Amino acid sequence: MNAQTFKVVGVVALVVALFVLLSATFIVNQTEQALVLRFGGVRSVATKPGLYFKLPLIENVVYIDNRVLDLDLPEQEVIAADQKRLVVDAFARYKVTDPVRFYQTVNNIAGANLRLANIINSTARSVLAEATFTDIVRTNRSGLMNTIRQEVNRQAQGLGLTVIDVRLRRADLPQQNSEAVFQRMQTERQREAADIRAQGSQLAQGIRARADRDVTVIKADANQQAQQVRGQGDAQVNSILAEAYNRDPEFFAFFRSLQAYGASLSGNGTRWVLSPDSPFFRFLNGDGAPSTPAER
Repeated sequence: MNAQTFKVVGVVALVVALFVLLSATFIVNQTEQALVLRFGGVRSVATKPGLYFKLPLIENVVYIDNRVLDLDLPEQEVIAADQKRLVVDAFARYKVTDPVRFYQTVNNIAGANLRLANIINSTARSVLAEATFTDIVRTNRSGLMNTIRQEVNRQAQGLGLTVIDVRLRRADLPQQNSEAVFQRMQTERQREAADIRAQGSQLAQGIRARADRDVTVIKADANQQAQQVRGQGDAQVNSILAEAYNRDPEFFAFFRSLQAYGASLSGNGTRWVLSPDSPFFRFLNGDGAPSTPAER
């Protein structure tokens, strides 16, 4: 009976010892850090991975993420310095660098996200309110983001956080303003296109007018040269005919009469009503035939 009692007591003692041992140890992974709390107060901080000990039933452990955390912010409207309304969409990356202060101020990641989102929204609104629309969208966007990050990081230090980066994912006009701007841009482009077309039509008309004028001048010059050449040719023909006439007037008259016969009788359906002894046929009747050199 005593031996069995000792066995039971030994088993109970072993179970209690295992329970106490398990309750007195905890493990910290590489992606986290731990706070050892005693009656709600922080007794120690474990920032490196490994096996740690604590007082069982008296101390408890709170784990805090040690990785870089992302925070996506909802869209918000801001008014720039030139009174332009913008829809801003931002995000941030941060890390818990002071776990004790983090636990004392926000307690957990959800609380940290809420507090940090409020800080980023208010800071972005105040910084962007001092910049123009052009600065935000194009010329000084990186400088504005650096200013926002520095100010947010300064305020986040009080929460035990270090803000690594703050970025404006999007900074656009509201939908109704975007449509109005698009319509205005479209109207301006259409007006510019109409002006370009009008200038092109004016240039085309000028080119056509110059081309027509050049054609008229070229044709006039060509006609003038043709008339001159034709006149020179006619003069040469007349000179040749005059020389031929001077050499043999009778033969010249006979040759001209043959040309007249060919020109007048060559048409189809031509009828002549003439007397056979008409002077027009004198060479055909033999009256006006030229004499041979021997007869002369």
